[in-house]
Amino acid sequence: MDLLNNFWHLFLLSAPWLMLGLFIAGLLNVYLPANFLNRHLGKEGLWTTVKAAFIGAPMPLCSCGVIPAAIGLRRAGASKSATTAFLVSTPETGVDSVSVSYVLLGPFMAVIRPIAAVCSAIVAGVLVGKDSELHQVQSSESDQESTKKDSCCSSKQPEPMTTSSCCSKEAPPKPEQSCCSKQTPKEPESVKTTSCCSTEQSTKAVESRFSKLKRAVSFSCNKLLEDTMIWLMIGLFFAALVQTYVPESYLSQWGNGILAMLVVILISIPMYICATASTPIAAGLLLSGVSPGAVLVFMLAGPATNIATLGVVGKELGKRAVFAYLIGVIGTALAFGFLTDYLVAQYGFVVAPMMGEEHEVLPHWLSLGAGIVLAILMLRLLLKMVLKKASQTGKSIA
Repeated sequence: MDLLNNFWHLFLLSAPWLMLGLFIAGLLNVYLPANFLNRHLGKEGLWTTVKAAFIGAPMPLCSCGVIPAAIGLRRAGASKSATTAFLVSTPETGVDSVSVSYVLLGPFMAVIRPIAAVCSAIVAGVLVGKDSELHQVQSSESDQESTKKDSCCSSKQPEPMTTSSCCSKEAPPKPEQSCCSKQTPKEPESVKTTSCCSTEQSTKAVESRFSKLKRAVSFSCNKLLEDTMIWLMIGLFFAALVQTYVPESYLSQWGNGILAMLVVILISIPMYICATASTPIAAGLLLSGVSPGAVLVFMLAGPATNIATLGVVGKELGKRAVFAYLIGVIGTALAFGFLTDYLVAQYGFVVAPMMGEEHEVLPHWLSLGAGIVLAILMLRLLLKMVLKKASQTGKSIA
């Protein structure tokens, strides 16, 4: 009975902040232009890596959702460093995970967590970019071909202006794809006024603020919540389990120092978990006596070093990039873990779940209402998943 009470208590404690994070994430998904990422992440370099890290940090994508997004960025022309930075910062933090971190771990962890995530993304992106440069210098024929592909549009090569050159392939599609181009002299002015561009503009004008808000809420309550709710419930149950049955002194014997951090890294690598769902697990570890630095290491390494993400890095960026990726993520996580323990010890920052203090932040009726709404949304999604699976099973039998 204590287990269920602790689980429900943690669920109510997290519900308002999770609902707020889901709503903000839905607004970002709707109002951010579709071509924004590709336009800003196409070039190689440190500044591009930094932009990718900051763009990915508030993104409404978890560990599973960031994989196809990162693949799309890479195949659309994003550099290796930018793709890596986006792949790290997006699942490690977000608007929803920061909100949950505030209420489950305290304000200090809610601040240092996104800072550490962005720094981890930048370091990993730079290391992967440097590794690709070294690989280009060391290799022979394959490197020369890749260099030609990268520099075919440079001014040093006047010959590639042929039909087989990448420049000639990239130039023509622009007037063909842009319906508003002025290279259609056969059409009169009356036709131009009824072009597809004017139709698109009228469609955008017709779309009201209410419809955009509705799309944002729909994305938050369906796709995003579906991606996170299973691991979120597992994380809350784990936190309640630890809070109920594990004494605080049990893990405190190895809860400090490099040993604890290495242990949580080994535990987090095979896990497939997002930033939001890792927060209640981290709260459970904190309650059992694990140091705040080790808890931060878990929240950074868990979402970014799962098996699926490492497989995508090896396939899309190269096997050598996997080692640079792991070194960047794990090295930065360990550095911020030691920094967190140092700041807590020296300056007395409080890193503790705000258990029993939710009345000071939010009224009980708000937490209860948000918890009921969140539970209904989760049950609705679970019912849809069951019905979909049952229909697929019936079709396969037929």
